[in-house]
Amino acid sequence: MPKRYDSSLQAGTTVSQAQNAVNKLHYAVSQAMSHPNVQTIVQAEQRLAHTEQAMKQAELSLGGQGFELAQEMFIEEKKRLHSLQNQHRQGKK
Repeated sequence: MPKRYDSSLQAGTTVSQAQNAVNKLHYAVSQAMSHPNVQTIVQAEQRLAHTEQAMKQAELSLGGQGFELAQEMFIEEKKRLHSLQNQHRQGKK
């Protein structure tokens, strides 16, 4: 029985880590949107890469409702970042 408890605890922790990563991505994208410059956009891109890793780990560990919520939030933040990147590229032309 302890193995099962440890397994579910680890899965819950992995999903929590993914949700925390998405929250940090949200903050980074929001910073880049409010102060759009190369540095903040690069930081948001780096945070996106980190969040993608956390999401992959959570998906492998456990699907479920917690992961689905984090996945929805992650998709929304990716859209926000891509929109900002496109605006920034157009501003350079």
